[in-house]
Amino acid sequence: MKKILFLCCCMLATTAVFAQKKLRPPLNHIALSVQDLAKATTFYRDLLGLDTIPEPFHDGKHTWFSIGPACHLHLIAGAKARHEGDRGTHICFSVPSVEAFIERLDKAGLEYINWAGEKKKLTVRVDGVKQIYLQDPDGYWIEVNDARE
Repeated sequence: MKKILFLCCCMLATTAVFAQKKLRPPLNHIALSVQDLAKATTFYRDLLGLDTIPEPFHDGKHTWFSIGPACHLHLIAGAKARHEGDRGTHICFSVPSVEAFIERLDKAGLEYINWAGEKKKLTVRVDGVKQIYLQDPDGYWIEVNDARE
């Protein structure tokens, strides 16, 4: 009887854990309103290296990118002004080498800073991850780092 009760408890605990995991909503997409869709698309596609994916509207006002398993970045034309915000609110992308990415920025003539705001410097976090910050054409802050996970 004790074995049956133990097995029932284990099954209930397993079911509860599984149910909790299923209730967490996964991130589906991030949408950014942009002033110049062509310029923003070029930035995310050519500089950051994101892959475009089909978007359902086909109206010339949207560009969608894949940014992870079942996760997208949506650029939507129509912003009236440049985004104003601090770098504490940002999107982060990981690259194999921050130094190689910095070379791409330098060739493109784009500025970047470290967390302290120093130009053309990178930050090394306490866990060894290197990171820089830059702004897209609409002023949204982007972190680029070399985190493995």
